[in-house]
Amino acid sequence: MALDKFPCWLKRPIIHNGAADRILATLKESELHTVCQNSRCPNIFECFAKNHLTFLLLGDSCTRRCAFCAVNKSAPKDIDPREPERIANTAQKLKLRYLILTSVTRDDLPDGGAAHFVRCIESARRLLPRIKIEILTPDFNSNIDSATAVALARPDIFAHNIEVVPRLYKSVRPGADYSRSIGLLRLVKRTDKTIITKSGIMVGMGEEEKEIMSVMSDLREAGCNFLTIGQYLSPTRYHYPVFEYVRPEMFEKFKDYGYRIGFDRVESAPLARTSYNAVEALSAK
Repeated sequence: MALDKFPCWLKRPIIHNGAADRILATLKESELHTVCQNSRCPNIFECFAKNHLTFLLLGDSCTRRCAFCAVNKSAPKDIDPREPERIANTAQKLKLRYLILTSVTRDDLPDGGAAHFVRCIESARRLLPRIKIEILTPDFNSNIDSATAVALARPDIFAHNIEVVPRLYKSVRPGADYSRSIGLLRLVKRTDKTIITKSGIMVGMGEEEKEIMSVMSDLREAGCNFLTIGQYLSPTRYHYPVFEYVRPEMFEKFKDYGYRIGFDRVESAPLARTSYNAVEALSAK
């Protein structure tokens, strides 16, 4: 049964220092999307206040129908060849020190959008040679050449989310495959062992504690360095329901276990998200 009432640990004040208005105006002028807006992230105003944001590449329409995601599911548009340049210029205008890039899944493209990721990384580095870059990619439908090409572009962090425990994939992520996602992270490490790899898991979707810990162990076996664990919050009543609001002490338990099995960084908290505190995570590495 879906839950309606938020517990106290999921409530927080809205931080507004004017930075959000500046970022939103700049994004509108540049005609760029962010996952912060499109996924209805609960941390959007906190992150914008710190001048942190995550660009959404390849349009705003996804070819998959994950039951948890608020991103648009309509037919995707053609790739915008000027997007890499606009992202680099916007990063410069906003004086970003840390650029985070993610994308919708584009199963309609032969390479899954890999070449576009590479162009965005290269464009940003040409204009801002000292900028740090984190990417959060789809699984590229197991296209080894695509994943390898993106890894060889040498982002500072290569992230790919597991999202949920394997048992829930059929109902929550019908177009995805757990083994495929673990394999992608393993491939990135084989391609360049110096790249920091990262993944994220949502809880509160009906999984069991032992299932989460099993996923954490699988990620470590694949060489994953950073991990985020956060509470799933259903975007609307039409999306996958929340089965449980996981208590903060359980997130601490997951964090302790993550460090015990060898993760370099574990962000485990109710409102933790893949890109949340990403700048701090890399600085602490």
